[in-house]
Amino acid sequence: MQKLFVDVAKVLPYKNMAKIRIWPHEDICPDGAEIESLPEETICEAALRHNIKIEHACEMSCACTTCHCIVRKGFDSLEEATDIEEDLLDKAWGLEQTSRLSCQAIPPEDEEIEIELPKYNINMVSEDH
Repeated sequence: MQKLFVDVAKVLPYKNMAKIRIWPHEDICPDGAEIESLPEETICEAALRHNIKIEHACEMSCACTTCHCIVRKGFDSLEEATDIEEDLLDKAWGLEQTSRLSCQAIPPEDEEIEIELPKYNINMVSEDH
């Protein structure tokens, strides 16, 4: 019998994926990781798709700071943060000049970025999303 479906990954390969290097984090990613993001995919979405459980208490709606990350390489390639994101980041633990909410930062295609996840966040209860 003839095959009636195709492997979408073979038909539509993404050639311009951003590369994201995640520095080691004691709890979330002990060995660090190198992943790729799909076009228009946030850092948080890409990490979750690769089973790296970045916290996102607000379900990635830009209403908390649990997905805070520090961009160590490639910060200038990201679009500027919105005023809402900037206001939220003011409440984040371990804020640095290159801090972003990973649920809002979309790496450009063909870009390489490196992020560090802070040791702590302000979430009192961690839930497995």
